[in-house]
Amino acid sequence: MGKKFYVTTAIAYTSRKPHIGNTYEIILTDAIARFRRFLGDDVFFLTGTDEHGQKIQEIAEKEGINPKEYVDLIAGQIRNIADMLNISYDKFIRTTDDYHVEAVKKIFNKLYEQGDIYKSEYEGWYCTPCESFWTETQLVDGKCPDCGREVKKTKEEAYFFKMSKYQDRLMQYIEEHPDFIQPESRKKEMVNNFLKPGLQDLCVSRTSFTWGIPVDFDPKHVIYVWIDALSNYITALGYSPDKKGELYNQYWPADVHIIGKDILRFHTIYWPIMLMALGEPLPKQVFGHPWMLFGEEKMSKSRGNVIYAEDLVRRFGVDAVRYYSLHEMPFAQDGNITYNTFISRYNSDLANTLGNLVNRTVAMINKYFDGVIGDNSATGEFDDDLKNMCENAVCNVVKKMETWHIADSLDEIWKIVDRANKYIDETTPWVLAKSNETLPRLKAVLYNLAEAIRIIAGLLQSFMPATAKSIAEQINAEDISYESIKKFGGTKQGTKVGTPKPLFARIDAEKMLEEIASESEEKINIAPFKDYCEFNDFEKLDIRIGKVIECEKVKKSEKLLRFILEVGSETRQIVSGIAKYHNPDELIGKNVIFIANFKPRKIMGLESQGMILSAEFDGKLTALTTVKDIQSGAEIV
Repeated sequence: MGKKFYVTTAIAYTSRKPHIGNTYEIILTDAIARFRRFLGDDVFFLTGTDEHGQKIQEIAEKEGINPKEYVDLIAGQIRNIADMLNISYDKFIRTTDDYHVEAVKKIFNKLYEQGDIYKSEYEGWYCTPCESFWTETQLVDGKCPDCGREVKKTKEEAYFFKMSKYQDRLMQYIEEHPDFIQPESRKKEMVNNFLKPGLQDLCVSRTSFTWGIPVDFDPKHVIYVWIDALSNYITALGYSPDKKGELYNQYWPADVHIIGKDILRFHTIYWPIMLMALGEPLPKQVFGHPWMLFGEEKMSKSRGNVIYAEDLVRRFGVDAVRYYSLHEMPFAQDGNITYNTFISRYNSDLANTLGNLVNRTVAMINKYFDGVIGDNSATGEFDDDLKNMCENAVCNVVKKMETWHIADSLDEIWKIVDRANKYIDETTPWVLAKSNETLPRLKAVLYNLAEAIRIIAGLLQSFMPATAKSIAEQINAEDISYESIKKFGGTKQGTKVGTPKPLFARIDAEKMLEEIASESEEKINIAPFKDYCEFNDFEKLDIRIGKVIECEKVKKSEKLLRFILEVGSETRQIVSGIAKYHNPDELIGKNVIFIANFKPRKIMGLESQGMILSAEFDGKLTALTTVKDIQSGAEIV
């Protein structure tokens, strides 16, 4: 075996079934793992699920089941999606696995015993979806700075990790290992936004919920997500503070953690510091990939713009989903997906360009030489260009894959595909077939095309494994290994090709989009209904009519509008985050509905004396108004 290569995804949080934006990461990591195996490396590929936390406990309670039953369901869905997408993971870890639970307890104990963890009290703002604590100054418009959702005031006893103790050491490590955080822009973000301003000690236990790994010596505490979830990268290899397993000794440190850019802080600051405290080597690199957006927006159930992998696979097939996901994501910028763009890319790249090349070549070998590949001794003027393109592309793909430029690697492969299609037009096999004198040249042309296709099949194995296998079978290629494709000419003379079969059937875009629209109309996505509440709870809210007499955008804010409402004989100022969805002029004179008995609070330096009610659908907000004009100040009952 070649050199060891350990690669991981972030473990998927089991709060809900993942959409294609979440699933992109495991497809990306699988392509990297497969390519390193292709090069001959000894690869270990880890993925799995993160299964503890307050959010999961709350969801399970709403579903009327215990948290373990709930995470079993979601973890099963996540693993099924990975298997459906032909993901070649070596291990699938769950943070509820017994060996992981025991190792995390020992890690926590070790850090406590050596003085890196201490007990104190936390008071601040907590975002349940992000599992994150924030100070008052870190909030944006009173909400979570990461996801924009509501936060809750929290005060509880907790254990803390001394992050500041290791700050200088981590800064020095990053300076001495310039490739540790990739891309470069992410490194600058971590250093400038988090390390240089100074690290706060990290809350690493909770008492306000029970669904987590208990602290051995203080059972009312559960170990908070970061020590629990991040430790999976070593516990999966058999690590425990009192014993290091064979896999750990063989594969750690990881060669690269593949993670989303939104959790970069946890993997490039918290995780390295944890490892430093444990006395273990740091991963060689952390790559924070961009997001896959729906058009220009982040996918969200509440916006109704979620696309699931199984729906794409059902319509387009596994390898088309893999190709689009890998090709349409730039190295350091967000990519996007819509059904329109997917169909367009499918038809142009897969059906027309790749599919036609293979189909035409195999069909011509069958037609002109009874399916037998001849020799290529009768050379011509375009041959060297095709050969050079193939050999250069192999070298370029290796170079680009070393730096995780996956989309660029696919572009290199498609350079061969495009050059081979052009070669057909240049050499005109159908003309060569008309004369016995040009048959030797025709044999050479078809040999060169078959060889180019063999090299394409070899390179595609990491990205589109089923397609690569189908291509190899159609030209009856015995060897599509890395060593065999580095030099042009590995196709054996006398090989009998198979029957041409379409790799990708062209899609009628208009018909497909109509079918998708029809399905979407049948399944309109609305936010889930909340739990029942008592009528007394509703009665506590003072909901009123306010007539808008002034409305303007708040300076230095893209989200906020400042309202002056007439409420009976008085006026009220309210600041509302609906500037993206309403022109201020269209609201003046309208009756809006607002909650009048929320305590006033400061937003962007302005006092807001209530909250205007809006309806949200498809990611857009609409202020609620009345059908008829009504006296301002009227109470909603």
